[in-house]
Amino acid sequence: MPTGPVVRSLRRVVRPRQPRPGVDLSHPARSPLGTSVVSCVAYDGEGTRLLAECGVEEALACVRKPGGGRDGGGFVWIGLHEPTEAEFEGITELFGLHPLAVENAVEPHQRPRAEWFGGDMMFAVLKTVRYVEHERLTTTSEIVVFTGVDFVITVRHGKHGSLGPVREALEADPERLAQGPAAVLHAIADQVVDDYLLVADEVQTDIDELESDVFASTAPSMRGDERNAAADTGRIHQLKRELLELKRATQPLARPLELLSTRPNRLIDPEIRKYFRDVADHLARVTEQIASFDALLDSILQAHLAQVSAAQNEGMRKISAWVAIVAVPTMVCGIYGMNFTHMPELRSPFGYPLVLVAIVVICVVMHRAFRRNGWL
Repeated sequence: MPTGPVVRSLRRVVRPRQPRPGVDLSHPARSPLGTSVVSCVAYDGEGTRLLAECGVEEALACVRKPGGGRDGGGFVWIGLHEPTEAEFEGITELFGLHPLAVENAVEPHQRPRAEWFGGDMMFAVLKTVRYVEHERLTTTSEIVVFTGVDFVITVRHGKHGSLGPVREALEADPERLAQGPAAVLHAIADQVVDDYLLVADEVQTDIDELESDVFASTAPSMRGDERNAAADTGRIHQLKRELLELKRATQPLARPLELLSTRPNRLIDPEIRKYFRDVADHLARVTEQIASFDALLDSILQAHLAQVSAAQNEGMRKISAWVAIVAVPTMVCGIYGMNFTHMPELRSPFGYPLVLVAIVVICVVMHRAFRRNGWL
């Protein structure tokens, strides 16, 4: 278990806090910058709100006054959801964001990464995931985070990955929020990686169920049901696709977390870097799980194909055995159906019953022999 959450939990036990009202995130901020602004809140250096949902310029002016953001540790947290270039233009000018970072923030489907633009701004892209049922693939979305000395700007793409619970957890722990924008970035990264762990657990459950179905003695493929065998193959393929989506979200994030936990910079306090190392450890656990899942699915797929091949071979053996049995009366009847004048036993009164008895005896002997050898 991470050291940080344990210490914070013990601190709450030793010094219980007064109950705080819940955070209302049900409506967008009344901002002239557009409806993409979900929230805009200013915090002081002690982690408490200076202004509830307010305009961006008003919040920034509040934290940049003497004793505010640059002097007193306060900052403003702006949350946006799928903004357009026009909606983002005002924020870009107000905070002096780099044009390349803004372009990557507006356009979705970016690779997870972390970049520094000078010493006063950092840009990070995180991919969130959500587990869905078998008929659909695990879905992904993106969170882009701009971090400065006195501001945090989060840009979400997709229908899930809400940061409301993250904000509520931080506001319930002012000491953590007082550590500034880096604490917000850590909380977001921690939540994203925790979601990876939850999705990995769900995928593991699916793989366990699939493995039980494939290797069960009454598995559909062993009964020769081609439709169920194809369904099992489809389930394996779908899980492989889900693992591919998880790989695209998790593997590129390893390097950014390493930089956040090891690279000295003025935006991230050394104490916060320790927490980023903990998040990196959790991410390493997820990537190891995904690699093991992928190898296990390869083994399940090979075993399933071997079962299908064995079932098909068994069916071919049965068909071949019955063909051999039916060939006996076919051959005998074919010989005596040639209508030649001089053929043995054509005029014998016992010829017809003797031939029938011989055919039956030969077929019975062949049937028993095939059953004894496992062909029937």
